[in-house]
Amino acid sequence: MFSEFLEKIKKYQKIGVISHIRPDGDCLGAQVALSRWLKKKGIDAAAYNDDEVPENLQWLLDFFPVEKPTARHFDTCDLFICLDGNSLARFGLFEEWIEGKKIPVWMIDHHPNPQDHFELSISVEDASSTCELVYKLISEDNPAFLDAETAKALYTGIITDTGSLQFESVSPETVEIVAELMRLGKFTPNEIIEVIYSNKSIGQLNLLSRALQSIRLFENNQIAVMSVTKEMLELTNTTPPDTEGFVTYPLSITGVKAAVLMKDFYDDGVRISLRSRSSIDVNIWARELQGGGHKKAAGAWHKGPLELAIKDLIQIGAKQLGKSDTTSS
Repeated sequence: MFSEFLEKIKKYQKIGVISHIRPDGDCLGAQVALSRWLKKKGIDAAAYNDDEVPENLQWLLDFFPVEKPTARHFDTCDLFICLDGNSLARFGLFEEWIEGKKIPVWMIDHHPNPQDHFELSISVEDASSTCELVYKLISEDNPAFLDAETAKALYTGIITDTGSLQFESVSPETVEIVAELMRLGKFTPNEIIEVIYSNKSIGQLNLLSRALQSIRLFENNQIAVMSVTKEMLELTNTTPPDTEGFVTYPLSITGVKAAVLMKDFYDDGVRISLRSRSSIDVNIWARELQGGGHKKAAGAWHKGPLELAIKDLIQIGAKQLGKSDTTSS
């Protein structure tokens, strides 16, 4: 699978490695690991992301810096590799900058329905994470390049994108890769898990408390909706990244088949996170609202206001449940 990638990459001098906007553990872990691998191969590499790295993942930047790009940064590259996204719209400024240019763009990703903007792609929908694919790429090239820092970055991506190995995307091979990364990195799970998940502020807990009180159940209690508003952020002195992981709480309610987190604190509309623990395909759901993702996890957008967004969302969800109207309790 990786032979063409490994053969063609030899001819490039400066590679821009780009992770998707609103970065998470998988895109950042893959970005850091791939950039370190390129450097070890003697290829100049620079890592770019339009948005700030979440506080609980900033330690990854000690392994490789991620810069906020400008057109001047992009002008220095003769190849770009986009990570953990299969549409140029997921990569911020880069989509506009690359239009009309003949510089090649490659992609490594595990989401369904990739677009055809990419000259070369490693696209495996069944992979647990983009980090799993990057691990396999480096292993096929030279396992000696999997040093401790690279192993920790890849582990972070796999753990965060699989719900700590809980999701159905996890295969026996995924678990074997995680074990190998722990051996290579000489770390125990708690060293990374505690940094990612166990550094909550009192403000974050207050925000969670307010968000939990917002939960509403629809469609005979099969769909749960949680909302976070700009007012909630202001009252708790928190920021949008502090909502990370909130959607898992409504999903844990008995009988709920799909959960939705409505993030009503952006100027351009309501951002939506969808999760499923049933046959409901939230990727199909999200694609009706300018979004996408996986069968079990996806994201979307609605112009708002919040109540209209919820109404439209539940109408789409009702179709997934095979119903024509919505009920609330």
